[in-house]
Amino acid sequence: TSQPGTSQQAEAMDAGASAVIKADTRGAEKFDVLQGIPTSESLYANVLAKSYLYRNIFMETKGTKQYPIQVSKTYTLTWTEPQPSPLDDKGNSTTIYVPRSATQTVTKDYTIERKYNFWTIQNLEVYGLQKATVANYALPSGTVTLQPSGYSPPAVSAAHDATLSAHVTDPVYSNVTLSGQTVSGGSSRPSIPNEDWKSNAENAIGKIKVKNDSLVFNGSTVMDNRTVEETAPAPGTIPAPTVIGQNVLYGSGYVIDAGKTNKASQPSTGMIYYTLIKGIGGGDNKSYPINGINPVTVHTPVVNRASVSDDQAHNQKTTPTAGRAALILDRPFTITIPTSGAHKDIKGYGNRDYAKYVRDKQVRFPFDVYKADHATLIPKDTWTSVPVGQLTTTFYMPAWVDEGNYDVLFRTFAENSPASFTSQPNANLDLTHHVATQVVAVEVIGRLFDFRITDIADYQWETVFRTATGSATPTGNSFWIGAKGIDGAARGNTAPYVLPIRPGSHPESGKKNVAVKTGYHFKFEVKTLGNMFSAGDGIKITPTFYFVDKQGKNRQQVDLYYHSGTKRFIRIGSTGDTEQRLVTLDTRLRNVSQQELTNTASSLWRVNGSSGSQTSYVQQYLKEAAQKRIYVGGYDGMLLPSQLRTFIGSMQVPSGIDTARANASVQRWFGEYSLPAAPYAVPAGMNLAEYGRTHRLDDNAPIFLRDGYIVVNFNIETIRNKDIAHPHLQYKNAPLDNQWQMEGFQRSFVDPYGGMFSLLDGDVVFYHADLSSYDDFGTGGTH
Repeated sequence: TSQPGTSQQAEAMDAGASAVIKADTRGAEKFDVLQGIPTSESLYANVLAKSYLYRNIFMETKGTKQYPIQVSKTYTLTWTEPQPSPLDDKGNSTTIYVPRSATQTVTKDYTIERKYNFWTIQNLEVYGLQKATVANYALPSGTVTLQPSGYSPPAVSAAHDATLSAHVTDPVYSNVTLSGQTVSGGSSRPSIPNEDWKSNAENAIGKIKVKNDSLVFNGSTVMDNRTVEETAPAPGTIPAPTVIGQNVLYGSGYVIDAGKTNKASQPSTGMIYYTLIKGIGGGDNKSYPINGINPVTVHTPVVNRASVSDDQAHNQKTTPTAGRAALILDRPFTITIPTSGAHKDIKGYGNRDYAKYVRDKQVRFPFDVYKADHATLIPKDTWTSVPVGQLTTTFYMPAWVDEGNYDVLFRTFAENSPASFTSQPNANLDLTHHVATQVVAVEVIGRLFDFRITDIADYQWETVFRTATGSATPTGNSFWIGAKGIDGAARGNTAPYVLPIRPGSHPESGKKNVAVKTGYHFKFEVKTLGNMFSAGDGIKITPTFYFVDKQGKNRQQVDLYYHSGTKRFIRIGSTGDTEQRLVTLDTRLRNVSQQELTNTASSLWRVNGSSGSQTSYVQQYLKEAAQKRIYVGGYDGMLLPSQLRTFIGSMQVPSGIDTARANASVQRWFGEYSLPAAPYAVPAGMNLAEYGRTHRLDDNAPIFLRDGYIVVNFNIETIRNKDIAHPHLQYKNAPLDNQWQMEGFQRSFVDPYGGMFSLLDGDVVFYHADLSSYDDFGTGGTH
């Protein structure tokens, strides 16, 4: 009979799986994925788990078997029987004893019990690693499969047989015949002895031979199937599985697709799969979730610390605007859009270059600009891309843009920006935004430049400016501030055609000592660029007077006095100084072309929207407006008004740009100035009336400075919208740009006689202090 014995159960079916998704490279991770990792960067996935799983039930079988056996023994019985015999000699009856014998075989049946004990495999399941999958938004296609690398599943050999006969081998035996025995009975037949031959029976039957099922695991015998007597060895245990090495389920270089938008703390899932290597009494392939995998935050960083060049060197504003970059009309400027800068203070971010993650950098100007070629126009309010790798980009300010304050907008797109995006200034620190923006405050500013003297009424100078005496045809000569143009490049003029007009300025030999006699006017022009085309715009010119002796020494500021009718010694600038200067635009010796006047009139009509037809407006302008005598001021200062202005801006502009506005954006202003024919110079601030009370005051009084030159110095400023108290631009007194110096003005000269003269910015004409137009015409002379 068999009965189950103890069972031995064991299992290791918990995979103990864990996983991480982190930034490459393992052990030297560039980013902390919990805080953020950009697109285009790569991840690795690493799964740890038990190298195998198993479960087993080993069952003990106990039992006994009965074996029948016969034991036989043959007995030989001997005895004597009396038997009457003939009388003996003596006649006595005698008994003779006759020997008797008999054989008798005795057979006894015995049942011998034998034990057996063995083990079988009731259930065995061994599982080896198949693969693992890890899923996260950041991974390619959302999931990766890790195939085992360098992994060998456990080697398992097992044999199981459920039949008893496979495990139990009966002993081989035969019935026992004991050696015969003679039993002597004496005179009677003996009885057969009653013997117990059990021990003989026992000895005749060996033990049952047993063997277990077989299980060898990784070369170690867990269940031994060698044949033994009666009791097979109890099985051992399957070794506990160890955790796989870090390279078994590992994959790296999983690049986060550039099309994936930023997302915070995206959850991770995973599964681990085991294959049934050996199954007895059950088992099939297993899969288990991998719990507790870290989330991943995708955050592609961009920064925007854009800036615009501040053209201080050409900023002629009286009061520059703080906090605004100056953009000067008709000049290049640069924008700088770095891809580097400060971002979140987390691993791999911080202050660095983020160009790798930028799809596009764009700028938007609220005014028209040219590209650096000064030809390709970018219309205002247009987003324009700049190559990501290009730090600075040059643009060019068209002349026709309105002066004033503007904001230039910049935006830098992360490579994963969606079609519908939001933005954040400076850097997308909040990952909901994919664009970093910047706003740069700028100011567009015009120019005041190209002052020149085009004519001097003094006859000594006629042939310098005219091709022949009495002719109006100009030689083309004029006297500029210096040898340089608006931006300091060589203009092309050479000495002596530079200011101030002084001894040595006259190009003809024999006239090296000629300056200008008092009373003669000089004609001049000056140009402006910008919003100087309205009726309330003008040029303010404030003269200052200096005296310097003929050797260039003892320069000092002076007050000038003159006589007018019965009024004597009127100080220029006093309330009694009421002389009016009237200037006509279109006069013979100003040589303004009819085309320039026609363009000006046409543009005025179009820009200001005057009534009537353009043709009639132009005709009336040429006939009347340009011929009028216009009041500009007196000796102490002038304000050149809009009537003495022409428009000279180029009308070769891109299509869509208003040619009239372009023409009006560059202006030429015309003026003239003279000193009184007989000025009296005294040191500035001297009280001439007080002097007259104690000294004889007449034209020859010794107080008057005569033996030298009166220097006229101009301070030139622009006035917009009649705001005389707040001039817009300065020629020489702006805090950032001295345009007088920009144009190459020399602050000293040596006259033809070797005298060294120091000059001040703004010096335009040296008048002879002792020579007058009266010398040429008498006191009724012209000026």
